[in-house]
Amino acid sequence: MKLYISGHNGMVGSALVRRYKNEPQTKLLLRSRQELDLLSQAAVDEFFATEKPDVAIIAAAKVGGIHANNTYPADFIYENLAVASHTIHAAWKHGVSKLLFLGSSCIYPKHAPQPMPEECLLSSELEPTNEAYAIAKIAGLKLCQYYRKQYGVRFHSAMPTNLYGPGDNYHPQNSHVLPALIRRFHEARVAGKTEVVAWGTGTPRREFLHVDDLADACAFLLKQDNPPDWVNVGTGTDVTIKELTETVADVTGFTGTITWDSSKPDGTPRKLMDVSRLTALGWQARIALRAGLEKTYATFLAEQEAGVLRQ
Repeated sequence: MKLYISGHNGMVGSALVRRYKNEPQTKLLLRSRQELDLLSQAAVDEFFATEKPDVAIIAAAKVGGIHANNTYPADFIYENLAVASHTIHAAWKHGVSKLLFLGSSCIYPKHAPQPMPEECLLSSELEPTNEAYAIAKIAGLKLCQYYRKQYGVRFHSAMPTNLYGPGDNYHPQNSHVLPALIRRFHEARVAGKTEVVAWGTGTPRREFLHVDDLADACAFLLKQDNPPDWVNVGTGTDVTIKELTETVADVTGFTGTITWDSSKPDGTPRKLMDVSRLTALGWQARIALRAGLEKTYATFLAEQEAGVLRQ
């Protein structure tokens, strides 16, 4: 099987490479951004025509936290739309038998029921701060759904919850909440600080999935004969931001005080995926949050020492 993984240098893509690299019947097709510009339809078309992958996983995306999404919405919608449309169309055109497109839990409405079922897609307005990114991911999901409907190809999508793990982005402004917390508490411990200020009240609840669990779920979904058009991938459990923050502090060895600045916004009260559809198919997450955080922090330290930390 010739498997193309787009975005293989990112957190999700590298987890997929780890999942598949030792499978003897799989030949990985990997191209860096410098080797293949996914924003160019001509370049993508030439790649698929030449390499003719059997299976494709579209993990490449422009991603970021609330600040990045709010500051660069045009970049987020354009680049993610281009990646989705170019890769999905070229895959169909050149005979790819299976394609899995990776989206995000932010495709669901701002006021979605909790836990969020797949059926609530497009039922009300999106969260404004990441609407541009969400619309691009919804478009990718719908491209797969309609190419499958019209042409009979097995193109489908997976919608992961909040991800963490090796290869995450630890940028001080543009990272997501968990890597931001890891970096903040690590630096506080190293600097000998006695206090870290956290935003909000700590009461919102969030769900976190280790990226290696996501890679395993992707492999599981690609083996399904008749997978759903799109399916949530998560743990089905959540924690408060306060619980998460205290756990990160403990894992990183920070022993000072955590002060909550309640003048800062909390954001959405809860974001939890309904994973009953995936559970019914026979897959469940296996990496517990505490164990996953310990592995992730060890990787953070190793990446920092090697000078390859994304920041």
